Amino acid sequence: MIVSSDFLDIEKIAESGQCFRMTMNADKSYSVIHKGKYLNIKKSDDGFFYEFDCNEEDYNNIWKPYFDMDFDYANIENNVDADDEFLVSAVRYGSGIRILNQDPWEMIVSFIISQRKSIPAIRTSIEKLCRLCGEEIEYNDIIYYSFPSAEKVAALTEEEILSCSVGYRAAYIKAAAEAVVSGSIDLDRLCILSDEELKEELLTMHGIGIKVASCVMLFGYHRLNSFPVDVWIERAMAEKYPQGFPYEMYEGYAGIMQQYIFFYMRYLHGRI
Repeated sequence: MIVSSDFLDIEKIAESGQCFRMTMNADKSYSVIHKGKYLNIKKSDDGFFYEFDCNEEDYNNIWKPYFDMDFDYANIENNVDADDEFLVSAVRYGSGIRILNQDPWEMIVSFIISQRKSIPAIRTSIEKLCRLCGEEIEYNDIIYYSFPSAEKVAALTEEEILSCSVGYRAAYIKAAAEAVVSGSIDLDRLCILSDEELKEELLTMHGIGIKVASCVMLFGYHRLNSFPVDVWIERAMAEKYPQGFPYEMYEGYAGIMQQYIFFYMRYLHGRI
């Protein structure tokens, strides 16, 4: 499948902190794993399009929704307050970032792991967990691994989870898996809750605080008004918005602004 690169930048998305299993290969293509499927994405030499190595059915049913291709990011980028020089620069630098439609269970575990860890360390831990109990996926004679189901994770001992370099988070991961398997946390039911109700439900889970809940809401449930606050956002708020961020100007998609700011702040401080 040939996909336009207009308002789509795979490299930026991979470095945006919202996903941890989108990796660049030696040939500069990208590997993506979602819903038990592997996708290879390669940018054209002229940069005008991407080649998605999948059939049309998988693109329409899996990858088009995953990359949020029906959402008008051009409109978002073109309606930033022109007087906000910092945000204008952040949006310009981050143009092409999209909020992925990712699996809620994967996001719960990923952002539990993310606490007080660098992005490379998060990726390493998640990859270890996938290799430990994910399903094998073969592509061009290379074996990749799906993200393990809650049932697979619940069946692990805490010691096995610890082997994935997650430290104290192992107990939280096991508790989350057991809650999903038992039905005390119904991931499908959470989809129909309001933003506030969804946050309250997520906060009942061991190891999930406001920041992790906000990340799961934005990246796992596509609640675009969710605005996770980590150290980079805290720094941006202190330096650029001492009177407070103008959330009301971006009602309904403040989380997209959060991604631009997060990505830009990491760039400004030499992390990208």
